[in-house]
Amino acid sequence: MNIPQTNLPRVVIIGGGFAGINLVKSLANKNLQVVLIDKHNYHTFQPLLYQVSSSGLEPDSIAYPLRKIIKKHKTTFFRLTEVEQILPEQNKIITSIGHLSYDYLIMATGTKTNYFGNKAIKNFSMPMKTVPQALNIRSLILQNFEKAAIADTEEERKAFLNFVIVGAGPTGVELAGAIAELKNNILPRDYHDLNPDDMHIYLLEGSDRVLPPMSAHASKKAEKFLKKLGVKVYCNTIVKHYDGSTVTTDSDLIMESETLIWAAGVTGAPVQGLKAEALVERGNRYKVNQFNQVEEYSNIFAIGDVALMSTDAYPKGHPQVAQPAIQQGKLLGENLLRLIDNKPLKPFVYRDKGSMATIGRNKAVVDLKHYKFSGFFAWFIWMFVHLMSLVGFRNRVIILFNWTYNYINFDKAARLIIRPFKK
Repeated sequence: MNIPQTNLPRVVIIGGGFAGINLVKSLANKNLQVVLIDKHNYHTFQPLLYQVSSSGLEPDSIAYPLRKIIKKHKTTFFRLTEVEQILPEQNKIITSIGHLSYDYLIMATGTKTNYFGNKAIKNFSMPMKTVPQALNIRSLILQNFEKAAIADTEEERKAFLNFVIVGAGPTGVELAGAIAELKNNILPRDYHDLNPDDMHIYLLEGSDRVLPPMSAHASKKAEKFLKKLGVKVYCNTIVKHYDGSTVTTDSDLIMESETLIWAAGVTGAPVQGLKAEALVERGNRYKVNQFNQVEEYSNIFAIGDVALMSTDAYPKGHPQVAQPAIQQGKLLGENLLRLIDNKPLKPFVYRDKGSMATIGRNKAVVDLKHYKFSGFFAWFIWMFVHLMSLVGFRNRVIILFNWTYNYINFDKAARLIIRPFKK
């Protein structure tokens, strides 16, 4: 892998998500050698992936080069590769470009889409966890509009204009709202030969309400906003089968659709090699103690979505969202330095800063510890928080400009089929 030999302790970090990059930043120019490994050469701001999928933003505005993050870190290196196996007895990892020894190994591999063992849905549905997947959805939506315009029959046209989203968590709710705005604002202007009333957005949720992780107040408001936009919401509905054209559920609801977007859950993305006792089977997350050390190991840590730290407040682990990952990454950087200096480690205490979701123009819900907002004020808070959380000044400027342009013109300017999607 061509990493310089050193007498400094070597910290290897697998994953350049929120947890990984915050750990890298906290170890900048310390008395350590840091090696960051990722299968992409960029960090993705995942909370805004849905806007790439719905033509609101270009992908380069939510992605940031990992090498740019570490360019001033003298003893930090990046390698573009995928880790295939961990050899903990040898303190070594095996990657697609070679092997590398470590003194401390940090797993920050995040999550991947969970299909709950349904192979048909895995084969035919559209996931949205990465930038390429978001671009696939964008291309498919726009291609469906084009195909609907030349469809020979009404049934065929409606199948191209039916969009089914499975999972009414923040991702599903935000994507449903964004596609509804395409229907309400773009379809009537760009496609004069299509009837917007023929386009339907279905949001299916297995539990009894949308946004299950958030408050009942947020759930009720979000469903109201969705229905106002024209989204058809079905709770207590589980998708059983999808063959690429027909969606079958556990109820009488059957839909003909060329597009099913799967936002119904995630599972951890562990790497092969650690003891079975270190993994929680349900969720595929590493069991960690209060210092983020993986169970059974003293020099291997897990942070972010792939880590499960059971506490009194969070017996099933912390929520798999950005804030726990960011906070764990920052604290682990401090703890690694304390560990090397033989100082006691600081336990992780999650500071819940609240949760939020946007449903479209002037519509959002925000849950804070003592306050709950909805509507325009919540939407403004959502925009401000996401804008300030982006990596890179350029990305903030570009997104602010895009949001301002879209707001004034009721437009989504990134309606480009750059890379046609083939099922």
